[in-house]
Amino acid sequence: MPIAILDALLVGFAATLGTIVIHGYVVHTIVMTLRRNLQRGVLGIRIRKNLTFVMSATLLAFAGHLVEIVLWAFALDMSGAVADFSSAIYASAGSYTTAGSDIVLASGWRLLGPLEAVCGMLMFGVSTAFIYAVINSLIHARFEDADRFLP
Repeated sequence: MPIAILDALLVGFAATLGTIVIHGYVVHTIVMTLRRNLQRGVLGIRIRKNLTFVMSATLLAFAGHLVEIVLWAFALDMSGAVADFSSAIYASAGSYTTAGSDIVLASGWRLLGPLEAVCGMLMFGVSTAFIYAVINSLIHARFEDADRFLP
């Protein structure tokens, strides 16, 4: 039994590392685009441009989360924790979002569910904080006196 737990921990660690890398690329892409567009004066002035950028950043973060769910589903499927890939996607989405699912993972792999839930909660937290930071940057770029009423 200890070997099965070790296998689940190793697979969970690999999937977590992959999740962090994917999210890192998403955040990096948004940061570099925000910086470039602020320097060029494209963002910070017009409300429609700012709104479009916030929506795009949010959709990119959402796409990152979907890719991360698929990564975990791949780990579940390859480890034999579920019957097929569609079950893996469903179980992964349930764990990642902490909503849960009616699919029970194979006994040696059940630890992957809580590991994915922790990873998903952390990544949703990072996305939320980051989108707040993007909005805050746009507010500061638009209003010179933003420091008086915003953190």
